[in-house]
Amino acid sequence: MNKTEIKVTETVKKPEKKTLVSGIQPTGRLTLGNYIGALRQFVLLQDELEDTEFFIFIADLHAITTPQDRVELKKNIRSVAALYIACGLDPDRVNLFIQSEVMEHTMLGYIMESTAYVGEMERMTQYKDKKAKQTDGIRTSLLTYPALMAADILLYDAHIVPIGDDQKQHLELTRNLAIRFNNAYGDTFVVPEGFYPKTGARIKSLTEPEKKMSKSDENPKSYIMLLDDLGMIRNKIKSAVTDSDGTIKFDLKKKPGISNLLTIYASLTDLSIKEIEKKYEASNYQTFKADLAEVVVDAIRPIQKRYFDIINDTKLDDILSQGAERARLIASRKMQKVMKKIGLGRIR
Repeated sequence: MNKTEIKVTETVKKPEKKTLVSGIQPTGRLTLGNYIGALRQFVLLQDELEDTEFFIFIADLHAITTPQDRVELKKNIRSVAALYIACGLDPDRVNLFIQSEVMEHTMLGYIMESTAYVGEMERMTQYKDKKAKQTDGIRTSLLTYPALMAADILLYDAHIVPIGDDQKQHLELTRNLAIRFNNAYGDTFVVPEGFYPKTGARIKSLTEPEKKMSKSDENPKSYIMLLDDLGMIRNKIKSAVTDSDGTIKFDLKKKPGISNLLTIYASLTDLSIKEIEKKYEASNYQTFKADLAEVVVDAIRPIQKRYFDIINDTKLDDILSQGAERARLIASRKMQKVMKKIGLGRIR
């Protein structure tokens, strides 16, 4: 990575209306961590950022960097789309679509591969982690998918990209690729900025609070799925790992378990962590966990109701088609500009 590239001043004139872009892979059902760290943030932002157009997609192309069951993948794509809406995304405010239905993503993805360097791809932490776990049959796309991720963002001239701590490296690469392309071919892409949620950016495992909550964890008690049985959700919260101290105090290093639970509580209510600490300063873990279990259930219950209302409704297909149509319009315009800058095809 060339450090000087990061320092180049971005000169693309930004339009008056800004753009926010984000996607999520349909590799299984969504967790409470996905809701707090991403979906809930989108719902809050769609109301706050009135001058911003939202492009939210189901990243099915990213899912196939590892083997997927065809039937299960199709089911998960639809399920994630329904959950987005069930969590509060407004189809009148947000362009919701499926990544593979907008072919410009793959076109710009290849151009970003042709802009990036192999060393940059190999330095990606997530690639190294997945490579270590999957020693046989590693697909080329597992190495190059950050280029496609950059394309996902740059295709819509995103100004805002909501990210968690584990995605900073990918956003930095995206910014570098945008600047590198702009320096080589002239102002083409807006250089995006990351948006970091103030609370709940990275919800941790309920059994190993040093790790991120993940649906791929082998222990089902470590995560809460948005479609889990409500009784099961209560039990998972009540059995969450804490410590022997007994004091309800936020301390990531000494008390990661209770700190994680405090983060969840604060993320789902209007209370700050300090206010929650004050509320439970004379209480115990059992009482706190029981109350938190009801906070989580109260947040998830209406999501589940809306989800089951929409999952088999043809309205969901209408929403996805409408979102894809708008995305194709913007993406095709950008690709024509990119191809002209590079000298591809017959575009004059």
